Amino acid sequence: MMDSEAHEKRPPILTSSKQDISPHITNVGEMKHYLCGCCAAFNNVAITFPIQKILFRQQLYGIKTRDAVLQLRRDGFRNLYRGILPPLMQKTTTLALMFGLYEDLSSLLQKHVSAPEFATCGVAAVLAGTTEAIFTPLERVQTLLQDHKHHDKFTNTYQAFRALKCHGIGEYYRGLVPILFRNGSSNVLFFGLRGPIKEHLPTATTHSAHLVNDFICGGLLGAMLGFLFFPVNVVKTRIQSQIGGEFQSFPKVFKTIWLERDRKLTNLFRGAHLNYHRSLISWGIINATYEFLLKVI
Repeated sequence: MMDSEAHEKRPPILTSSKQDISPHITNVGEMKHYLCGCCAAFNNVAITFPIQKILFRQQLYGIKTRDAVLQLRRDGFRNLYRGILPPLMQKTTTLALMFGLYEDLSSLLQKHVSAPEFATCGVAAVLAGTTEAIFTPLERVQTLLQDHKHHDKFTNTYQAFRALKCHGIGEYYRGLVPILFRNGSSNVLFFGLRGPIKEHLPTATTHSAHLVNDFICGGLLGAMLGFLFFPVNVVKTRIQSQIGGEFQSFPKVFKTIWLERDRKLTNLFRGAHLNYHRSLISWGIINATYEFLLKVI
């Protein structure tokens, strides 16, 4: 009788532990798109930063690849990863928002708005891209740190932020218009075409084959979008390389660059071939890492 009563009084340990753990599992599930996007960005920046630095010099000065490489060699290995903190902070944050907000907003809109799926997904992609632009100051500081003309003015991210402070909050958001245009448009195309491109690739039957397909899909999209929006980034880089002074409009800066480069489209796209290969590798890494982590988490 006593044994029976003791048995009845035992606490339901297994049930209790499940109840305690389940909210944490739900929270991780809700945040997994943000976490996967963040990790994918970190992986990408760490691998491709030196290539990005060469490309930046070409965009800013219109020089050839060989000359940009020679500039980096003169700067020395110590300065090779100079300026990596802002893109690391910016990319991990913006890609977390890009993937996470797109998934959340598209689901929300599909539940509450009676519109075709492509329309709700398109709006979600634009809104996610617009939200990313909040972190324009990080992209702004990255531009300044990578420009060798500013090497003697500041040596790290903190100093670069302080140098802009005296010019007001608007100085941190110099170049916002081209960033908004680039983010919104590229997000719509990326999320809209990612599925159809993967469907046309050979059917994957193994984990490694899925990884290869995701790399190819992300790489092709990244290369295409990188080439398409290359002139926008050229103008954005020129705008953001300036500290203080007049806030020039996108058309005005574009016209200045167009005249400087002898009104030749080939000169405007100088560095585009390197950007194509960088984007191919970067977005291949990002998409493959994101999809891999999405399955693991």
